[in-house]
Amino acid sequence: MKRRIVARGLFLSFFLSLFVCTAAFAEISLAGASGAYERVYDMADLFSDEEERALSETVGRLREKMGMDLAVVTAEDAKGYTGQEFADNFYNDNGMGTGKDYSGALFLIDMDNRELAVSTEGKMLRYMTDVRIETILDDVYARVSEGDFYGGAQTFLTDAEICFDNGIASDQFNESSETGKRSPYRRLEWYKVLFAFAAASACGIFAVLSVVRDYGMKGENSRMTANFKLSYRNDSAFTLGSVLADVLIGSYVTQRILSNARNNRRMGGGPGGGSFGGGLSGGGRTTTHRSGGSRSGHVHGGGSRKF
Repeated sequence: MKRRIVARGLFLSFFLSLFVCTAAFAEISLAGASGAYERVYDMADLFSDEEERALSETVGRLREKMGMDLAVVTAEDAKGYTGQEFADNFYNDNGMGTGKDYSGALFLIDMDNRELAVSTEGKMLRYMTDVRIETILDDVYARVSEGDFYGGAQTFLTDAEICFDNGIASDQFNESSETGKRSPYRRLEWYKVLFAFAAASACGIFAVLSVVRDYGMKGENSRMTANFKLSYRNDSAFTLGSVLADVLIGSYVTQRILSNARNNRRMGGGPGGGSFGGGLSGGGRTTTHRSGGSRSGHVHGGGSRKF
């Protein structure tokens, strides 16, 4: 009897141990596939645990603030894709993005191609224009080229927040790289609504007053007098007795030096503003393309750079 009890106890202990080990292995495998920390996928093992935790906390805060998705990814093997293609496909295949338009952005450090890449979709296309992404890549490259991968990832998140805080530029538009079709950004400003209301009210009041005046028969005598005078002067003629000529009074020439566009950008002027942060407020074009992956055909924006 005692032997049976001991045997059953050993069998039960073995079964529980096997179950616990299987669950732990599944958890480890899942963590390895999806990233130990939310929206931080360090497949190239470039970050320490503390750095991953710090990045994940920043990502979580920004996702809540923006109402859009954000992710940081490192890759050792790009599976034969370019950095931009890998970033787009990873975004699609892992179900990233919020809302019906899958809004969000992904930053990739691709160690296989030695490439930095940004992939955007949905509302983030409006916030991260071509000029802003180039400025972000400038800032990130300065860190990553020196081997500071964590600093590069944090710089991306900082710049992404600045882009969001700066809002969507009034001259922003999306342009397809395949078809050339443009989709300008339109929004109703308060002054536009006020002007439209005032114009509509003025037109309505004018129409009402015109109808009231016509039905009141006011000014009928003046109309009759005017018609009489028109008839009386019907055969009259008017001749201009002098010849008009254009006379040149004077002239002057204005000269202005146009600075080089690239230097202008570096010094913080023009669209983009350069390395002093103005580039993160630049508007204009967002070049879009269609991606592959599980959501093939989705419209993405972004950019990439070798390091």
